[in-house]
Amino acid sequence: MTEAPAALHTREKGELPERLWSRDFTLLFVARTISVLGDQMLIPTTITVAVLQAGHGITGVGYALAAHGAPLALFVVLGGVLVDRFTPIRVMVAADIARLIFQGGLAAAFIVGTPDLWLIVTLLALGGTATAAFQPGYVSVIPRTARDIQKANAAIRVTESLMTVLGPALAGVLIAVSSVSLVLVLDATTFAVSCVCLLAMRLRISRPGRRSSVRSDLVQGWREFSSRSWLWGVIVIFMLFQATVNGPFLALGQSLVTLEHGEGTLGFVMAMFGAGSALGGLVAARLRPAHPLRAGALALTGTVFCLLTVALQLSVPVIAASYVVWGAGAAFWLVMFHTAVQTKIPPDVLARVHAYDVAGSVIMRPAGQMAAGPAAIWLGVAPVLFFSSSMVLVTVGLLLAVPAIRNLRRE
Repeated sequence: MTEAPAALHTREKGELPERLWSRDFTLLFVARTISVLGDQMLIPTTITVAVLQAGHGITGVGYALAAHGAPLALFVVLGGVLVDRFTPIRVMVAADIARLIFQGGLAAAFIVGTPDLWLIVTLLALGGTATAAFQPGYVSVIPRTARDIQKANAAIRVTESLMTVLGPALAGVLIAVSSVSLVLVLDATTFAVSCVCLLAMRLRISRPGRRSSVRSDLVQGWREFSSRSWLWGVIVIFMLFQATVNGPFLALGQSLVTLEHGEGTLGFVMAMFGAGSALGGLVAARLRPAHPLRAGALALTGTVFCLLTVALQLSVPVIAASYVVWGAGAAFWLVMFHTAVQTKIPPDVLARVHAYDVAGSVIMRPAGQMAAGPAAIWLGVAPVLFFSSSMVLVTVGLLLAVPAIRNLRRE
């Protein structure tokens, strides 16, 4: 098994800068920030409102969200291979150009009329496929541009969280004064800005000298992934979490808030989720637990509060407070987990290993999203969300029960 020592802290040429905000990391930070702003304006707020306005109902919302997420799970492993073969920046730029085209097409569809569900699903799926190529490259570039990887992850998570606050709020305002098509146009524009920032980076990563087959690259990535029980253990557990918690809640929870309290309330509570995420990121930037995955798992228990407040249809302030708790716990977990992956995996296989991580993490979310609508019709929305809240505790219990996960030490 390949070791992961000093290579994590060096470029292909020269040492990493001492300060966090180097030119390359700043450009990566801006590219990520602006594209996340567009994504948060789109998912779930704008897509939820657009699909409901188009008359496709809650089931249509579930299909649309699944169409955006499923390609990431299906094609991210191939994206990791492309990143390691052709270097991250090239693949990320190509992915941004593709997303600009597909998102622009979705905007055009809403400008000219009310698109059928199949067209919405198709364009979202194509955009999700491009994201599958972008994501492994983005994660593999962070250790090459920042010496303190945990602080870099925390900084990015904080700004992602702030965009989670700004994105839904801005989307809600724009939908109220204009239309969903304007939000879709702005989302497409963010990919163009991201592309320009990436092209301006000075980071140069040479292609591997030895050309191996795609199959051998996949096998090598799988060996690196499967040899770490803490890593594949987390992913297996999170497959259950995505199918029984995240998938149903993203489809049912957001739709229920919209139908019960209005479109503006959805934007507000999602903004509160972003505020909580920013708080969780700030805490993660300073707190360095000896066992990061143990601490992160405990932080996830706050998700139960959020699910219950929505299921019980409590007042908007209580729901908003629960979204803050949900966001803080989720952000803290993500920083702990991503830092563990980026500090313990060799950089030359990081994109492929991360791709297996992403594929396993999200592959069950679309299944949960698509099943949520029929399950809610059969059982009711509240019983499905009560079940999901219990599965949060099951997930945390499983994470803490596995010694390799519970006892993983910080680098």
